[in-house]
Amino acid sequence: MTDQVAMHAVREKLAECAMHEKRMLTAAAQLSSRFPLTVDVFAHLDDIESSFVDQMVYRFSKLQDTLGEKIFSGILKLAQEDVKGKTFLDILHRMEELGLVKADSWLALRELRNEIAHEYAGDDAKTVLALNSVYTRLNELAGIYRRAAAFIADRFGV
Repeated sequence: MTDQVAMHAVREKLAECAMHEKRMLTAAAQLSSRFPLTVDVFAHLDDIESSFVDQMVYRFSKLQDTLGEKIFSGILKLAQEDVKGKTFLDILHRMEELGLVKADSWLALRELRNEIAHEYAGDDAKTVLALNSVYTRLNELAGIYRRAAAFIADRFGV
């Protein structure tokens, strides 16, 4: 992949991340008076509030997916590091070396993302716990995105 192609790909994915972050945080702001959720509050969310919950969870998942699947490897490609044959954990540890994310924190966020995907349609008590966790960790995920974007801008001018 040429430098220009890699830069273009990363630029597009950064724009996608910016959109996910904005919509995730906007949805969370609209729900701020409802958090922390209880099972009773969750059961009585109106359609608009439920839509904001869906948006918050969806954008949380998409932001994490895009960072993990595209941005982290894109950083290594821009740095002309070989990513072929590297596992995600290899890439994640390299991101940690660069000061962009703590591997343990990322893996906990990933576990939360997987948990909410499975719990959301099931037991309300588990769903509420997962939603409260997502809500309290939104800014952590947004911070990872912002650090990655700033790193890319500083290091590569993208």
